[in-house]
Amino acid sequence: MTHPPADITEVGCWSHARRKFHELLERNESAIAERALACVGTLYESERRGSELPAAECQRLRDTEARPVVEKLRDWLTGQRSQLTNGTRTAKAIDYSLKRWAALVRYLGDGQLPINNNWVENQIRPWALGLSN
Repeated sequence: MTHPPADITEVGCWSHARRKFHELLERNESAIAERALACVGTLYESERRGSELPAAECQRLRDTEARPVVEKLRDWLTGQRSQLTNGTRTAKAIDYSLKRWAALVRYLGDGQLPINNNWVENQIRPWALGLSN
């Protein structure tokens, strides 16, 4: 297995983190999911407001709007996780985000980085689906 070049930076995908909580909410399994989804929704609202801004202005918007939400969300998720039994779906959803936290928040440090990798996934999906045929 080859290692990625040193100049590649992992950026986490908030859509994937969000999906874990959305699945809990659909199953009506966790009140924690609703609050987590609201916080992630706030991050996406901020991104929509900054989508047409130059990178430097987007960065400032993230610093003033998204960073405080992310910090509170991490503290809250950590506190909630400490009260849960290992292996539950809610614990797994929280663990998914907390284990990837450094990558999830990396977009906050650069106004050019996306909050998710949806664009990339949409570009490679036709190719990946073709592999299974």
